[in-house]
Amino acid sequence: MTPVAVTSEPRTLAPPQRRVATVVGNEALGAYRLLAAHDRDGPADPRPGQFYMIAAAERWGGGPDERPYLPRAFSYARARSAEPGVRLEFLLEAIGPGTERLAALEAGEELALVGPLGIGFRPPEPDTRPLLVGGGIGTAPLLCLSEELPRGRVLLGFRTGSHAEARRLFADAAVVTDDGSIGQAALVTELLDEELDHGSATVFACGPPPMLEAVRADCADRGVPAQLALESGMACGFGACFGCVVPTRDGYVRLCLDGPVLDAGRLESAL
Repeated sequence: MTPVAVTSEPRTLAPPQRRVATVVGNEALGAYRLLAAHDRDGPADPRPGQFYMIAAAERWGGGPDERPYLPRAFSYARARSAEPGVRLEFLLEAIGPGTERLAALEAGEELALVGPLGIGFRPPEPDTRPLLVGGGIGTAPLLCLSEELPRGRVLLGFRTGSHAEARRLFADAAVVTDDGSIGQAALVTELLDEELDHGSATVFACGPPPMLEAVRADCADRGVPAQLALESGMACGFGACFGCVVPTRDGYVRLCLDGPVLDAGRLESAL
């Protein structure tokens, strides 16, 4: 299967209704799972940085006397043409009842989804090197982006060696871990500092808020353009619930509509 066609448009519009995709794979990847589903009826050209609202189509909830779990927002990690439709892959970590249910899905079961939603990454600034900086589960949208930017340098940071198994998804990446079990014991922003000393660059980053704030501040000090994929709790994905509002220099925006990828220069802080 070949990657989805490259385009400079940062958004692919999603059908408004929830649809059902078929799970075709769910493999362990250290502390994570790589969940794959065949989406026969959705767009075949999602953009790196866009996300899907996903939920198990059956047995999605705590039982008859408990409220159902809300769908979870996940940036897709890879998209491959699979006529009809597209094969989507999501990187997830089972950290609660909702993600545990997703992590338990088996081939042949159904995944309810809406997407792709939001605005993804745009091309790098002319005559700059792409630097892709990911932390933990935030490495997911950088995987599909790295396939569109073969000249990009990928820098990844993880908590432990088990989490760092996700590095195997990338053709080439510099990796550090908090405990030094893979690579050196360091923060991924330390790798970024070294790379920014080597000429002009455009930075693309996704990860936990403290990491994104460090990236934002460093790029602001150096005058380096950066695009940050921010994380926020979402209930709808369409801008109706206002659960993903973040402040910018231009006022408040909803990440599901105006993001999740924002120019770092629009933010006073990424926290």
